[in-house]
Amino acid sequence: MGALLSITGHGSKALSYLLGVSVLGLAGGVALTEVRIADIIAWSDKIFGGLFVSLFCALVYMAILAIVRVQGRSITEPGVRIWFEAGLQAASAIATLALTYTLLGISLGIGGLAGQDLNPETVSGIIRSLTENFSMAFMTTVVGLPVSAVLRAILMVAHSRAEERARIPLSPLTGD
Repeated sequence: MGALLSITGHGSKALSYLLGVSVLGLAGGVALTEVRIADIIAWSDKIFGGLFVSLFCALVYMAILAIVRVQGRSITEPGVRIWFEAGLQAASAIATLALTYTLLGISLGIGGLAGQDLNPETVSGIIRSLTENFSMAFMTTVVGLPVSAVLRAILMVAHSRAEERARIPLSPLTGD
């Protein structure tokens, strides 16, 4: 029962971090652009798509959960190394997801050109189609790669602290 409560507690903490960062990101977006939250969400759905956003959020949650599970513990405690590795894999998967969607967007853009005749009347429609696909391609990279790098960095720092805890024995403070 205690293990279940521990897992639930860590999961709740990770979800709180994810939702908190999301709210702060939306608030920052509204403050910087003066665009309504509903419009930002609609734009995100149009550019990224529901599948990308769902996979991205799931992977970010897994990486944050790993950070929560490693943070404040010693490397010698059971499960710390496993959570560290799982977090690194989740953070790396975010980069892979971003780059995969980049290639998808480029492929869709180029594929859209294949069956179209290029003449002065169709140029504007073709360019519009290309920019929609290319914007998805590049925005997934612009968002995914930095998030992946930040999560990996936080995990590495948490892991280093866990290693230090194993090397430095805790002793009571003395007046010497």
